[in-house]
Amino acid sequence: MNKCVAIWRRVFSVALSLGFGLSLSLAVHAEVALHGELKQGGLLWGTLAAGSSAKLNGTALEVADNGVFVFGFDRDAKPTATLEICSAAATCQQQVLNIAQRQYDIQRITGVPQQTVTPPASVLERIRKEATLVANARQKHFSRHDFTQTFKWPVLGPITGVFGSQRVYNGSPGRPHYGLDIAAPTGTTVTAPIDGVVTLAYPDMFYSGGTLIIDHGMGVSSTFIHLSQVLVTAGQEIKQGDVIAEVGATGRATGPHLDWRMNWAGQRLDPALVIGPMPAKE
Repeated sequence: MNKCVAIWRRVFSVALSLGFGLSLSLAVHAEVALHGELKQGGLLWGTLAAGSSAKLNGTALEVADNGVFVFGFDRDAKPTATLEICSAAATCQQQVLNIAQRQYDIQRITGVPQQTVTPPASVLERIRKEATLVANARQKHFSRHDFTQTFKWPVLGPITGVFGSQRVYNGSPGRPHYGLDIAAPTGTTVTAPIDGVVTLAYPDMFYSGGTLIIDHGMGVSSTFIHLSQVLVTAGQEIKQGDVIAEVGATGRATGPHLDWRMNWAGQRLDPALVIGPMPAKE
C-alpha cells in the first residue's frame, strides 16, 4: 500500500501523522499529494496544477503534460531535501522534506578466497561492456508515467534479501545490495509489476545473469536479474501481469531467486516501499 505525503495550500505548519503517512503543509496555489514513503530508498510522485513546475534540491523535475512529477531518494540519502513548487504565475514556495533514515544489515565475513571477491582480469572487459549496456538502457527516456499504477508482486515466495544490506569481505566493504530477493524454484514465471517498455533483455551477464530492464516512464525503471529465461525483447511494450521471464540462479547467485531492483534518475530505490504486503500463495 502506498503511503501519501499531503501538501496543502491553506496551512503553513508541518504536522506528523502517526497513522497512514506524513502530512506536510506548503503554501502553493494548488493542493499537492505526494504518494510514496518519505524515507531512504523511497519513490514519490504527485500531480501539479496546469503550468506549475517543481525542483528538488534546486534541480528541475520533469512534469508531464497532465501535471504528474516524480522523484526518489537513494539508499544513503541525506536527512533533508528541499522541494520547491511554483505556480503558473511563478509564485513559489519551498518545503524542507525530512527523509527517514534507515538502519541496514551489515555482515562482516573473513577468510573468503580473494578470487571470489575480486573478478579475474580475463572478465573485466566483459563486465565493463555489460555495465555500459545497463547504463544505456536506464538513460532511455519515455514520457509515460506507469509508476502511478498500484504495483503487484512479480513473483511470490520467501523474502531472502532486502534493500540496503551489505557484506564486508576480508575487511573490504562490498557494494550494498540494491534489490529485493524473492526465493522461488528455477523456471517460476515472473510477471510485470506494472506497465512499461523493455529497454534491455540480455540472456547472460557476468554478475547478474539473465537481465531484464523495464522502463516505467520519467526515469523510473525496474530491473530483474539472475533469470533463467528472458521472455520479452527490447522495445516491447509490457502490461501489468504479463509473463516476462523465469526465475533462475544465473550470474553470481547462490540459489534460484528473483532479484528485483528499481531506479529513478540514477537513484537506487527499494521495491519493498512501492508495493503492499505479499499475498498468500494459492
